[in-house]
Amino acid sequence: MGWKTLDDMDLDGKVVLTRVDINVPVENGKVTDATRIERILPTLRDILSKGGKPVLLAHFGRPKGKPVPEMSLRVVLPALEEALGRPVAFAGDCIGEAAAEAIGDLPAGGVLLLENTRFHKEEETNDPDFAGALAANGDVYCNDAFSAAHRAHASTEGIAHLMPSCVGRLMQEELTALEKALGKPERPVMAVVGGAKVSTKLELLGNLIDRVDSIVIGGGMANTFLAAQGLEVGKSLCEHDMTGTAREILAKAGDGGCTILLPVDVVVAREFKAGAAHEIVPASACPADAMILDAGPATIARIAAAFGEARTLVWNGPLGAFEIAPFNAATDAAARQAASLTRAGRLLSVAGGGDTVAALNASGSAEAFSYVSTAGGAFLEWLEGKTLPGVAALDQG
Repeated sequence: MGWKTLDDMDLDGKVVLTRVDINVPVENGKVTDATRIERILPTLRDILSKGGKPVLLAHFGRPKGKPVPEMSLRVVLPALEEALGRPVAFAGDCIGEAAAEAIGDLPAGGVLLLENTRFHKEEETNDPDFAGALAANGDVYCNDAFSAAHRAHASTEGIAHLMPSCVGRLMQEELTALEKALGKPERPVMAVVGGAKVSTKLELLGNLIDRVDSIVIGGGMANTFLAAQGLEVGKSLCEHDMTGTAREILAKAGDGGCTILLPVDVVVAREFKAGAAHEIVPASACPADAMILDAGPATIARIAAAFGEARTLVWNGPLGAFEIAPFNAATDAAARQAASLTRAGRLLSVAGGGDTVAALNASGSAEAFSYVSTAGGAFLEWLEGKTLPGVAALDQG
């Protein structure tokens, strides 16, 4: 770890401003998925055990720089208290008198949640005065929101320059997993890159080609690569204007010794709905009136064999239209194979991205992966080789 962690900080009697991501789904005033809340608990418990007072900074929704009652963080308070197993105080603002009074009233062993940082437009513009107003509330800054670390906001980047800072346990876990996967990985390293469009994954593919030994390309973007090789893809989702770029990626991979695995057989259908009539055909034989919606069994076998030879796997994006059966077969089978190899100690597997997490959860494989990131954009930007402002600003260990 290149950054200071909670182990490096004296927290006894200190107010620890802790940036967390508890931007959780809410319906009818209740949290419907508390995963992000549960993942910050190790950090909060460590701060408390070291005699610190966790004061939570967080955003919720997109209020666009003004108070929006339905985007108040007060809605997550019951779920936070239930997960933590103790009362959590709440302040009606993240700066100023309301915050100062609530912090002053916080007893030893207490936890305080401050109101949505994005109620102030200065948060997203990373205003120095606003960052200073946040910093005035505490003694130490702990960033446990890797998922927001790609944003240069006042509560993720600006504040870190103004006070002693460190990473929380969740961010520490995330950075450690990513370092093992792409920083100093055990080879061979394999990547799975799926999703709808090549255009959204260009930077990712460009970075991975130089860092991994093989890449499985799946989902709608695989159709663009098939078309780039002169194959007909019928009515499939395909970026025909990106075929030239796809050929360039294939050429770069060939020059760099990175093997690209594309579908050799595909599952096609005439309509996109659950249980639609479908057939398996060679990738070179998609009917003109059909859509490619998944990879076929021969492709799955090829991917499984490649997984068996790899030691490190990075996964971003599904291999097919996993949301609808039977077009989830390739993603499910590949996920189960990666999970099995991980359980056997033969593979380090790191996955992330919204659709990826949903697909791995649907396959029942997520828990067996070495690490599954819920960070979304930050995870993708890290894989693209970009510097994340919220990480770069923290004190080095």
